[in-house]
Amino acid sequence: MRRHVFRAPAYRLTTLHILLQTVKLLVRFNASTISTLESSLRSLTWFLPGRFKDAELASEALSAFLNVMSLYHDTLLSRIVRSDAKFKPLLPPSPHSRFTRAWSDKNVRYKWAARTLEMIRFVELVIEMGLRRKTSNRTRWRGIVLLEMIKAVLRLVILKITRRPMLSPPLPERDFDTSHIPSQSAASSPTLAPSSQPSSPLMTPDHLKNNHISLDINNSLLNTPAALSSEAPIEEYLLPKALSTTSVKSSSALMRELGSPTDWLAEIIYILRPLVYVGIISKNPKSTNPLIVSLSLELFSRYLRRVAPPSATLERGEYARRDRDFLWYLLRGSIWQTYTKPKLESFANKTARTPVLGLMSAFIKDWIPLIEEYYYYTAT
Repeated sequence: MRRHVFRAPAYRLTTLHILLQTVKLLVRFNASTISTLESSLRSLTWFLPGRFKDAELASEALSAFLNVMSLYHDTLLSRIVRSDAKFKPLLPPSPHSRFTRAWSDKNVRYKWAARTLEMIRFVELVIEMGLRRKTSNRTRWRGIVLLEMIKAVLRLVILKITRRPMLSPPLPERDFDTSHIPSQSAASSPTLAPSSQPSSPLMTPDHLKNNHISLDINNSLLNTPAALSSEAPIEEYLLPKALSTTSVKSSSALMRELGSPTDWLAEIIYILRPLVYVGIISKNPKSTNPLIVSLSLELFSRYLRRVAPPSATLERGEYARRDRDFLWYLLRGSIWQTYTKPKLESFANKTARTPVLGLMSAFIKDWIPLIEEYYYYTAT
């Protein structure tokens, strides 16, 4: 019996291809406008919660959509920039962008693991909101545990590939001005004639024909500039122009590999800490044990991790970000219920009728219920 193989209609594939090409051209020639629009809409999402029914869901859905589209736009713009050999950014790329872009280009598994991890981070709060509205509380926590399991596996895959501390985010950020995106040149345009030498000789402009008056001897343009003052050390001039070790290293080696078992253990504990926290809190959200265990694991990981040398700017920056994440514990568990929440409520009540500060008071009152109801508002 002859088998029938299903094939997508050719017109559908052609329509999809035309649509993708249209989007690419739209992003390329309107990059600055699209970037401004994304920034404006993203700022709007901060003020939507509390304005109408299910406003927080609409806000997070819009935020997730903008983040996903920004990731797609960054991918397109990065290809456009790298395809033009003449393009030179005004500022050199950051070590984070160099490192993550090098590994994305070097290893396909790293690229797709990092992209999947970022996609989950963009939509995880929307998924939690949907589960809270459509399922039971127990099912909601099961969904959160499943998301954290997937994220932990992806982070362990990235750790195995790079053998270096996990960076957040694992993908390069946009580090170039969208208003300076190279456009299609006249030489490559099929509608324009090729450039040629002008047939008529170059003429001297009229405003330069009488430029034959000699300068006065005492004119400042002819005087030799004064020597640098001895009080200003020459190091202040040379140090900003000197190359650092980060500038000469290859992009994939900007961070040292994990060497000792202690380094590996510290990184694995840091990766598994959110999963352990969610696993405990899902059984008893009102207990203080999840907070104690999570904070203990984070402090233990910090104690075990290696000390980055002063020249390792990328690694020191990542460790500084992790240290700043300890502030999120002010919005979790018993610390939130007994300390942070009463302080914020007291401030909001006192400034409710104060000009200007009243807006901040309304903003705080709108966000306090969301911090209590949803896990991913304070997750790291």
